[in-house]
Amino acid sequence: MKHGDFQSCPVCGNLNILDEEAFLDDLKCTIRAYPKNQLIIRQGEICDALYILTVGSVKTEIITENGNLVSIETIEAPRPLVSEFLFSDNNHFPVNVTTLEEVEIIKIPKSEIMRLMMSNPHFMQNYLTHNANRTQFLTNRLQLLSIKTIKGKLAHYLLEQAQGSLKPFVINKSQGELAKFFAVARPSFARSLSEMIHDGIIRVTRREYQILNFDKLKELLV
Repeated sequence: MKHGDFQSCPVCGNLNILDEEAFLDDLKCTIRAYPKNQLIIRQGEICDALYILTVGSVKTEIITENGNLVSIETIEAPRPLVSEFLFSDNNHFPVNVTTLEEVEIIKIPKSEIMRLMMSNPHFMQNYLTHNANRTQFLTNRLQLLSIKTIKGKLAHYLLEQAQGSLKPFVINKSQGELAKFFAVARPSFARSLSEMIHDGIIRVTRREYQILNFDKLKELLV
């Protein structure tokens, strides 16, 4: 059985695995396929293993205290799932994970991850680097969600995507997907976007965006 591009996963690079089947058997891991639209990890469950998505894609969402569902991100294989919480004192999954298509997931027990870290320095370095990058992503995501206005959220997101360039760039999300990503109503998002276009701050052609006035865009970060 081929388990996707396992060694292209951020935590599995440089492992020099000659026999993937034997390697996975030695880790005493489990491999399971899930259908589309299935909740595979529930927010609040204990995280006692490393989940690696090897085929397909999933979405992660948080249920807030008032019952709202906030989109965090879409994850495509090959990638670990919420690996940064495996060694936390409060090792509970902070998100729901739902399949967007048929997927395959390798589940490696925590004890096996510790053994692999001790026997393979490359794996330990990969794991630490990946989790550091994930922490940076989550910090940026929390910063975005903390911005009160829709225009502020969009301004923050566009500045992040543009990386200081005035050149057009593509955002692979529809307006509906962006509204969900910002945890706001779609009509309100569409109205804010239209006003920013009308004010000459940005230009939008389908999914291609261009910042026309950086100063005015930064003024919206409130």
